[in-house]
Amino acid sequence: MTGGIARTEATGGAMMTELVEWSSSIDDDAAFITHDLLGSAAHATMLGKTGVIPSAHAHTLADALLSLARTGGAEVPMQGEEDVHMAVEAYLTKTLGPDIAGRLHTARSRNDQVATDLRLFVRDRAASLLTETCALARALVERSVQEEDVTLAAYTHRQRAQPISAALLILAWASQLVRAGETMAFALDHVNELALGSGACSGSSLPIDRELTARLLGFPRVTINALDTVGDRDFALDFTWACARVLLALGKLSTDVVDFSTSEFGLVKLDGSVAAGSSMMPQKKNPDVFELVRGKSARGIANVTHMLTLVKGLASGYNRDQQEDRAALLSSPAVTAGALRAVTLALPHVRFDREACLRSVSDGFTQATDLAEALVKNGVPFREAYKAVGALVRLAQDGERPLRAVTLAEAQTVHASFDQPTLDVLDPARAVLAKESLGGSGPRALARQRAELGARISQLANQASAIPSHADLIAGIERELIT
Repeated sequence: MTGGIARTEATGGAMMTELVEWSSSIDDDAAFITHDLLGSAAHATMLGKTGVIPSAHAHTLADALLSLARTGGAEVPMQGEEDVHMAVEAYLTKTLGPDIAGRLHTARSRNDQVATDLRLFVRDRAASLLTETCALARALVERSVQEEDVTLAAYTHRQRAQPISAALLILAWASQLVRAGETMAFALDHVNELALGSGACSGSSLPIDRELTARLLGFPRVTINALDTVGDRDFALDFTWACARVLLALGKLSTDVVDFSTSEFGLVKLDGSVAAGSSMMPQKKNPDVFELVRGKSARGIANVTHMLTLVKGLASGYNRDQQEDRAALLSSPAVTAGALRAVTLALPHVRFDREACLRSVSDGFTQATDLAEALVKNGVPFREAYKAVGALVRLAQDGERPLRAVTLAEAQTVHASFDQPTLDVLDPARAVLAKESLGGSGPRALARQRAELGARISQLANQASAIPSHADLIAGIERELIT
């Protein structure tokens, strides 16, 4: 192996040996080639604008790079090169000649170049995932309106707790997705900084204009410190965590669907398009889609662990270990997008069984807290009311009958404050409608939840839509070249 800055054709080094092939990232880099071409086009344009390289050469480079970007870099051969950056430069050297192509790498290093490529990639994927998360959350908010008159049991410790409407359950799913979306929005905001111009670790002595490059690539700001920038993978940590958060939210929704579709719960029905049969048991309808969505979160969580372990203890500045971020950065958005798509397609085929849902709260026991609160309204201290209702529950259980079957006369033997209007709260529908505190199950409370979630979803969707597309970036660089 002969020496060289990089053992590639672009730098005039030796052809790649087996060891260099082992260290290559070229197989993963295909996912970033368009981002690399756009970053290079903006860089070349900036070099020409600042007079660091001849304007004519900058135009030639930028035009060639933008032409390649329009086709996703399909013309650039990857074999024989160590990474996508050198593959592009080697291709330009063959097509434009070394005098022009050799100027492209002026005032930059592969360290800040890869950081820029990854930031552009993560920004694109985060914006796309945020858009899809918002769409699913909005669909859940809209679905909650249709299910507001479905009454079923809420569960704590996986035991029946209190009656709610299906709308409250669906809005709980939407709420968690919105919080996951806000985590994705945080990642999107923090990745949205230009790394290019940091060089290998300390910037450049040439009169470059990082703010111009940032504007051309749609970044609202530049990174602060060159040494930190090239060693920074916090944005990758943020992104993989945000993906995991979305997957975890989808997993909780999926667990509810899986449980509620069993014969033990029997609260929802799955039609044949989302329920898979057993290869041996003809009676089975399995919620495979939702089980798989729940299972996919394992990979998302593993990617967070991968990134945390990768960056633990790294020294300041760039370290080649950082190349191993590719597996997590490529896997997380793919898994998350697939899970979002699966749930979005499957949920319309999940139907609440209204009669079964109502039966889950018809015995009155889940309304015990409502009964205690009714006594509180009659002036009874809560702990005294709690004990009185507990005694009434035991009376019903000892008689092996529903709580709603206890008569007024029997109730008054337990506590004199029981009257017929108080016992009427054992009607599950009335119990649901009565909870108008913020976050509750009453109709006004549900309307407020929908309004707040809708506003937060719109804000997140606007943030995602503000990220420029590749076509926008190409058009912006072309305008700068013309001016």
